[in-house]
Amino acid sequence: MFWSTLGRMIVIPIAFVIAAVVSIFVALTLGYERIVQAMAASGTDNFEAVFDLIGHGAIIASGLTILPALALVIIGEVARMRSALYYILGGGAALAAIPLLARFGQQADPAVAGGGLWQVFATAGFAGGFVYWLLAGRRA
Repeated sequence: MFWSTLGRMIVIPIAFVIAAVVSIFVALTLGYERIVQAMAASGTDNFEAVFDLIGHGAIIASGLTILPALALVIIGEVARMRSALYYILGGGAALAAIPLLARFGQQADPAVAGGGLWQVFATAGFAGGFVYWLLAGRRA
């Protein structure tokens, strides 16, 4: 019993970090694609838009955005959830909440909450949830 608990305490953080890296990779690649499409459609080479985009990225990458995914993992581990559906859909929902957390306390900007942003974050969350389930969630 002791060794299995110790093993879980080692596997869970490692699986969480690997799933987070996968989610970040998916979000960056899909986000980059959306950014290039939007800039090509507008036909402008605006450096101010790039700096504004970097500012929004810094807000989204803040430490507060880890809380929904961390809550999902803690609830899944305590309740011994073994369902892939729980981790995949939960990961998508946890990352879809990031734009809401990033705008907490700020004025609503309709351009930031576009449909493409939700799709990118949800897809990244689905990928991260699946990876976490593969590494640690199946044996919760």
